[in-house]
Amino acid sequence: MSSELDVVVLGEALIDIVTTSAGAAERPGGSPANVTVALGRLGRRAALVARVAPDERGRVLEEWLAASGVSLHSAGAPARTATARAVIDGNGDAAYDFDIDWVLPTPVEVPAARIFHTGSVAATLAPGADEVRAAAERARSTALVSYDPNIRPALTAGVEDARARVEAIVALSDVVKASAEDAEWLYPGVPAVEVARSWVARGAGLAVITDGGEGSLGVTAHGHVEIPAVATRVVDTVGAGDTFMGALLDGILDLSGDVEDMRAAVRALDDASLPPLLHRAAIAAAITVGREGMDPPTRQDLQRSAAPKESA
Repeated sequence: MSSELDVVVLGEALIDIVTTSAGAAERPGGSPANVTVALGRLGRRAALVARVAPDERGRVLEEWLAASGVSLHSAGAPARTATARAVIDGNGDAAYDFDIDWVLPTPVEVPAARIFHTGSVAATLAPGADEVRAAAERARSTALVSYDPNIRPALTAGVEDARARVEAIVALSDVVKASAEDAEWLYPGVPAVEVARSWVARGAGLAVITDGGEGSLGVTAHGHVEIPAVATRVVDTVGAGDTFMGALLDGILDLSGDVEDMRAAVRALDDASLPPLLHRAAIAAAITVGREGMDPPTRQDLQRSAAPKESA
């Protein structure tokens, strides 16, 4: 068995602290960390490069990642593990407060892998965001580059700065996946499909926009498809987009064992070959929203859920 990693993810791992009238609860998360967990559950060799302190919350994160087979590589130890506090009011609206130190070594050490993935806070929060972009640029020569903006507006220097940072990494990427909410925040009033097309024009091989229960769309130089969401009972939407991202990368890894061939295969996706890839990712996301918390499917879970649809 090869010791080469399938995917390495550079980005934040943190503890989500959710406070409601019933009290506060803590759970591990962070979009990049969630993506590695989704990949680990699917049996992929995945590693996360992140800043985690040697404190109790850091140990919780390490144990959570290890339980899904994800290895954690240090990008330096902050004084305390990052947190994201969400206070939910009586109307269900949330107010967020982040405590995150994102100062990376220059250059940051990233293990070799077939896919390099990044996104979210890591790619927009200065000063570390500059090194994330540099790491993506370095990775291009040996890995397929994947990116999910997953914008946290409160941690940006404003929409113009965030847009410039997003577009710089889009230009380095083979695969970009974003939510419709992110696309609208970055480009107010621009249809999601046009945002995806603009990212392909900037250099991305595949641009995907997800919109929860409205489904998703994918654009390449050779096609544009729209995929409905998979019907499910929604328990918790935490991690749905990250699960979609992980399952999408899992499917892309199946396209070829060789990185350059895999890159070429992604860029050649068309109206016939793209729907199965997106539909499978949508099934994975539907499984996650049917569970409480970030609890993505294993490969066996996904195969069981996909089998009837594939044989229909």
